[in-house]
Amino acid sequence: MERIEKMLRETIGLDAASVGSGSIQRVIRLRMKNLGAADPASYREILSRSRTEWDQLVEGVVVTETWFFRDAEAFNVVVEAARAALPDSTLRVLTIPCSSGEEPYSLAIALAEAGISPGRVEIEAVDISSRALARAKSGVYSRNSFRGKNLTFRDRYFTSAKDGFVLQPEICNSVKFIEGNVLNPDFAPDEQKYDFIFCRNLLIYFDRPTQQKALEKLHTLLASNGLLFVGPAEQPLTLEHGFVSANLAKAFACRKSISKLRTEQMAKEAWKTPSPLPVSFSRSDQIAPSPTAVVAIPHEATRESEKTAITPELELARQLADAGRLQDAAEICERYLGSDSDSAQGWYLLGLIRDATGNPNAMDCYRKALYLKPDHYETLLQMAMWLQKNGESARARTFKARAERAKRQPGETKAEANNAQYS
Repeated sequence: MERIEKMLRETIGLDAASVGSGSIQRVIRLRMKNLGAADPASYREILSRSRTEWDQLVEGVVVTETWFFRDAEAFNVVVEAARAALPDSTLRVLTIPCSSGEEPYSLAIALAEAGISPGRVEIEAVDISSRALARAKSGVYSRNSFRGKNLTFRDRYFTSAKDGFVLQPEICNSVKFIEGNVLNPDFAPDEQKYDFIFCRNLLIYFDRPTQQKALEKLHTLLASNGLLFVGPAEQPLTLEHGFVSANLAKAFACRKSISKLRTEQMAKEAWKTPSPLPVSFSRSDQIAPSPTAVVAIPHEATRESEKTAITPELELARQLADAGRLQDAAEICERYLGSDSDSAQGWYLLGLIRDATGNPNAMDCYRKALYLKPDHYETLLQMAMWLQKNGESARARTFKARAERAKRQPGETKAEANNAQYS
């Protein structure tokens, strides 16, 4: 039995203590009985040559219970980001593990409810179990997959059948299912980064070294200004491994810390996904109530040309903001700007912090940063996203173009900036 537990730990990182050795052994004995295996050694031999049996064992040991629109606030965040993104942009979402598909399909339905075309959001769903993926691809679900009082979406997107409820082909086709294991060294569903990653209630089954390994991989897969959604009990784990809370109520979302991002190049990704926005479903009666959320601090990586502008005081403010101590961070920025009011980086950082607390004066900070440094790349991006969020698409495109020029040829003059009419 212990050797089989070791196989589970080495292959999928399972911490026996998370489910209990007794539970694991009960599942093993049941599988042995069903297969007629005389002893654990015989069963190990079966496991070594049968992928199907391995899937059966994993699914028996790991609780894979899920249902549609479980913890729906996370889906709302993605929908609002898709609404705010530029028309020609595409958001990428990864759900891992996806189990029998309720989670990725919930997101696809939420996007359809919001009137967002499937081409605007690419959804990839990964699981280690071929059996779970087969069930997901079938799109057939029992009543157990539908919980809660608001099930009106089931009437719109499912057809009742003898075997349960059959999902519309359009929704099924909007999700790409992939068999894979996040712990494999070569795991990489796509070379591109993901704007959103759902990895909920997986880390709790891992031992500490495996948790670290998994989070390092997720950190690599996540876009620089993307969001990682985890289970409620898992968020403290993420804060120990290069993530900070996104301050989105009930979404259990985190993002990469600003300090760690300074080692990454992410200019393209910085524009790709707007900051998570306050969530407000216009059709909330059809899916789930929207949470009250604050805007998460964007975290574009600082270019080489900007690093010299980051003083110890501003670095401390960044770190405090990462830790969620926004008021303390704002006070440090304000004191610093009181002695050096010509710091574009200081005004930019104060703007980010005020943005995160919903302070309308954030825009004044961004304007001051651009007055002092018209080619301040991160501020230009933030202005573009803010304008797009507020329906000023034409001006947003202007600021995006300015950011792209600043990236290639820093040095825009104040006269050029005034011509852009950013104030």
